[in-house]
Amino acid sequence: MKLFFSPTSPYVRKCLASAHELGLMGRIEFLACKAHPVDRDAAIVAANPLGKVPTLITDDGQALYDSRVICEYLDQVGGGALFPRDAGRWNALTLQSLGDGVLDAALLVRYEDLVRPEAQRSADWKRGQLDKIATSLRALEHGTPSIDETVHIGNITVGCALWYLDLRFADLGWRATHPKLARWWEHFGARPSMSASWAMP
Repeated sequence: MKLFFSPTSPYVRKCLASAHELGLMGRIEFLACKAHPVDRDAAIVAANPLGKVPTLITDDGQALYDSRVICEYLDQVGGGALFPRDAGRWNALTLQSLGDGVLDAALLVRYEDLVRPEAQRSADWKRGQLDKIATSLRALEHGTPSIDETVHIGNITVGCALWYLDLRFADLGWRATHPKLARWWEHFGARPSMSASWAMP
């Protein structure tokens, strides 16, 4: 398998953390690329018309994109249980959606600050995205949906979202106002799959 890769993409990290948990890291070749929302990388576009990472090329040459699709594919290949089939399935999938939503909002804020010309930036737009992050963290703090120590796609996604907030939005200081979530992340984030640092080989 081949993966279009960016070391700071939280969606790529979500796929790699899943692959790590499934014992599949040795089967993935990293492909150098320069994903950008404006200056699009033709190499990625050739495989994925959206031009986004992660994009996975399977061993039989099929291109898969969007971290949700890739993670489910990896789970099938690895014979794992990252996508529960019992009563916990809907909580896990809801957590995945919430974590992805936090990441979507965080990336939109980052693009607003770094990509959009200063004269065109919207303080209201940025405030709205940051509020999505705030309300999502508050929901996680109060257990709706609930997080625990189970290794499934929902908890992995939330973990990647918290990792990205630490990486790009350290000034939010989310731990001070969300102590339960902070304690969860201190433990879950210590898993090798969540704490690994990945770079191009």
